[in-house]
Amino acid sequence: MIELKNIQTIYFIGIGGIGMSALARYFNAKGTKVSGYDRAQTALTKQLMEEGIDIHFEENIGLIPLNPDVVVYTPAIPVSNKEWQFCTQQGYLMVKRSDLLQWITYNSFNICISGTHGKTTTSTMIAHILRNSGYGCNAFLGGISTNYQTNFWSSDNNVVVVEADEYDRSFLKLAPNIAIITAIDPDHLDIYGTSQAVEDAFVAFSHKIKLDGSLIYHYGIRNADKLNKNINRFTYNLSNGNASIYATEIKIKNGGYIFTVQSNEWQLSSIHLNMGGMHNIENALAAILVAKQLGISDELIQESIKTFKGVKRRFEFIIKSEKHIFIDDYAHHPAELDALIQGVRGLYPNKKITLIFQPHLYSRTKDFADAFAQSLQNADQIILLPIYPARELPIPGIDSEWLAAKMKDKKVLVISKEALLQWVQIEQPELMITAGAGDIDQLIQPLKQLLQ
Repeated sequence: MIELKNIQTIYFIGIGGIGMSALARYFNAKGTKVSGYDRAQTALTKQLMEEGIDIHFEENIGLIPLNPDVVVYTPAIPVSNKEWQFCTQQGYLMVKRSDLLQWITYNSFNICISGTHGKTTTSTMIAHILRNSGYGCNAFLGGISTNYQTNFWSSDNNVVVVEADEYDRSFLKLAPNIAIITAIDPDHLDIYGTSQAVEDAFVAFSHKIKLDGSLIYHYGIRNADKLNKNINRFTYNLSNGNASIYATEIKIKNGGYIFTVQSNEWQLSSIHLNMGGMHNIENALAAILVAKQLGISDELIQESIKTFKGVKRRFEFIIKSEKHIFIDDYAHHPAELDALIQGVRGLYPNKKITLIFQPHLYSRTKDFADAFAQSLQNADQIILLPIYPARELPIPGIDSEWLAAKMKDKKVLVISKEALLQWVQIEQPELMITAGAGDIDQLIQPLKQLLQ
């Protein structure tokens, strides 16, 4: 471990990733010389460059700074990457993103949000409550906050809100004061191998909590009986009265909700959440539990939830008009698709749902094919784009046509991005959802223009 104050030059391989870019912004804000490589230019890399960070988009060892103090790389970078190979051969100090987060959070009060679903929205909501209330925090988020148009901000208060990512077991390097577990579902089986290994990792994460710390978890979660019992434990659930807190008197209003938070010891009424999806009420409950533990007043909690505008690509309304509803979401797991479609159906029970889904990873598509087929069939019209490979090579026989064949009783189209634009222009769907964790977000503006 190197002391943060001694890092004068830092280089990121894969700087455009949502987690990597937050770290790049952290060091840039401290006056460190930050630069990096990524394979493609995006809106996020453009923002980083506008903030003064040098970024290039081809593997070019000539553009790597001479003798950087630290080289940070994303696990998604293949070992064949020329820059990764060069930095390794030069003997530079090479660390993963998770190592850097471990260094940053070594001496801070840490609120770490984990879970196979919901952690980005919950993290951003907590960070917004702390910022909006004046409590203050340093936030490292896995999505772009709509309120502040960034995935990082800093504060003089030595409190860190951070997503505890289970991918590559990186969350086991953190030491939470308050930890949240939103869900434990099988995922990243290319890393873990079995669902049991995933569950074991979350149990291990709960034992990373500091002795005087707290664990907040979803009531009914897998393996709850194995989670750390030597710390304060609190639970939340949408409606189960056995949880520490739950929601009552839920009303739908303008694509969001008004509800009351109920606990055995207190009640918090008139909570206005301007986001769709009942799962986001649960995310708000977890955030409210954190705020109550930190002593934030009920009035500031209510005001902060009401002013929370959400996260880019998390049940995000792109169009909300009398003619068209267009929602975009990062959902890339069957359980997330279930929550997304149910949330939309709850808000718009009489509208036909057209779901455009880009599967993410061949391995995930293969591992959860039957569950994907079952979830997707909850929509009225399903459009599948080709699988987004990310870090993977194709698996023979695994493609979107193969997935579509598992949904024989539903109207399913498998088409290219170009054909999709033509289809939307002709069909003009009344209620449309785009979902996926690949590059489907690049279609949002073209689709929006076609509908408007």
